[in-house]
Amino acid sequence: MMDKKGRMHIVQITLDGTYPNHPPSISADMPYLFNVEWSINSRLKDVIRQFQQHMDKLQEFWNIMDDIDHSLLVSDLRYPQRASSHRQLNIGNDCYIMFFIDANDPTSLPDCRFLGSDSEVERLRAMWRRNCKRWMKDKPFSENLANVLDVQLHGPSSVEKTDPQTECGICYAQYLPIDDELGAKSGSGTDCTCENNSCSRAFHSVCLGDWLSSITTTRQSFDVLFGNCPYCSDPIAVKINTRK
Repeated sequence: MMDKKGRMHIVQITLDGTYPNHPPSISADMPYLFNVEWSINSRLKDVIRQFQQHMDKLQEFWNIMDDIDHSLLVSDLRYPQRASSHRQLNIGNDCYIMFFIDANDPTSLPDCRFLGSDSEVERLRAMWRRNCKRWMKDKPFSENLANVLDVQLHGPSSVEKTDPQTECGICYAQYLPIDDELGAKSGSGTDCTCENNSCSRAFHSVCLGDWLSSITTTRQSFDVLFGNCPYCSDPIAVKINTRK
């Protein structure tokens, strides 16, 4: 089905043996689904009508997500589906912001987390807390974000495109999972590289720390582990127990 902005949405309607006494089940690429209103006189056309109404309700949410993708430097488009309510933006200085849009109130101040060095993350968190009242629901998302963080945001064409981020040599994924237990590392990409130029294998520091911790020859000095690269065996070090 096509919404008011010409975006195509696929809805799957499944009828089981209890139909039409009970409503069909529905799946669709949406941030959340609706409860089907059903009676003994209901038909499939009523489900389609309710689905259309639900799409109409989500128009502003999808408009904002599309505007973010087209106007800002989105570094993580692993989740471009219409169901996705979060994005990760490159805001410069090797820092990123991962934010979560409320599909029911998409113009409100989003929840967010910052990724980067400890000092930059602390600075950005302080800026966010201090300026969050600048967020105005009647202003575009990009303008609000720039006002709160007091930065000039990059657009997709304002920086040179680089090669896709390297997969971690231990977990074989580009990004860590989104998990509160990972703290600031949640959803982040590879951030540690073997210094041997003939190897240059990339790792998540979390994965490398776990790997080195399992090796009996690894040495530890304060919060740094010293060991050998899993691929070339050259010396490698990684900081652990970073503040979350």
